[in-house]
Amino acid sequence: MITVASLAPYLGGALALGGVAVAVSRRRELLIRWCAWAVGVPLVTGAFWWGRPGTSALAIVVGVIAVIEFGGLMQLDRVDRVVLAAAVAGVVLAAWLAPGQEFRAVAIGALAVAAVPLLSGDADHGLRRLSANLLGLAWLSVLAALVPLGASALALFVAVSLADIVAYFAGRGLGGPRLSPLSPAKRWSGTLAGAAAGLGVLAVLSALSWPMAVAVAVGGPAGDLLESMIKRGAQVKDAGRWLPGSGGLLDRIDSLLIALAVLVVLR
Repeated sequence: MITVASLAPYLGGALALGGVAVAVSRRRELLIRWCAWAVGVPLVTGAFWWGRPGTSALAIVVGVIAVIEFGGLMQLDRVDRVVLAAAVAGVVLAAWLAPGQEFRAVAIGALAVAAVPLLSGDADHGLRRLSANLLGLAWLSVLAALVPLGASALALFVAVSLADIVAYFAGRGLGGPRLSPLSPAKRWSGTLAGAAAGLGVLAVLSALSWPMAVAVAVGGPAGDLLESMIKRGAQVKDAGRWLPGSGGLLDRIDSLLIALAVLVVLR
């Protein structure tokens, strides 16, 4: 059985090795990214170590920040964002306090976010706001899966993150056909190399199973393409500018979100 305690040494070792590699490279952008990871990894690991309360708190904080960024991309007003954030938080709380009621919480959240443009009588932009709110709820509510999955979700996050890194560098080095017009910089060579690296991480962490493998190899790239589509529609490069080296939080968790959804469906 995977536990946070069994994953912690691997996370610490990977962070240390990454620091050495960054120091050798002397590249400022990589140093900035590593510093962000050096702060984020202990916080995330500590939240998972705390169990369901910590994981729930982490999912809610991440969900609220993601809603703010998503609202900016979709040009949602403040009321839309507040109600959407409350709906996502409600699904996470249901996963913690009322297991088995998550879909009911999603349904209640959908009614709430749909009511905002309806009650405001927005004939000009109501349909766009309604569609965006429902997409945001379906996409970001997946964070609730962190609560029951626990250490497995942490292992999935590690595997997906490393797969993203390997896919980026392998795609640039190997070249080849593009993965999708939604993200011209991504190549099939990088995606396959990233998937192989992600599966290797799962094996090292004793977390390799066919649902986890499909989540990393298929869900991760799909999540990245989904956010690329949203950002292209919004004509922006990053979901935010506050996270050093990564743009916004959505740019860091986009692959994880769909990987979690795939894992939940297959499990």
